[in-house]
Amino acid sequence: MAKYVCTVCGYIYDEEKGDSEHGIKPGTLFEELPDDWRCPICGADKSLFEKLE
Repeated sequence: MAKYVCTVCGYIYDEEKGDSEHGIKPGTLFEELPDDWRCPICGADKSLFEKLE
């Protein structure tokens, strides 16, 4: 599973953990996040995230 970082604030979305505070279950791939999902810290759009290598 991958991790993605918000290029605005540095928040890391971890596919293994999901985003339980916003109803995203553990194991949810970044590509499967709803189109209206935003960074829970700064509100940035999904397009502003980059995959961590």
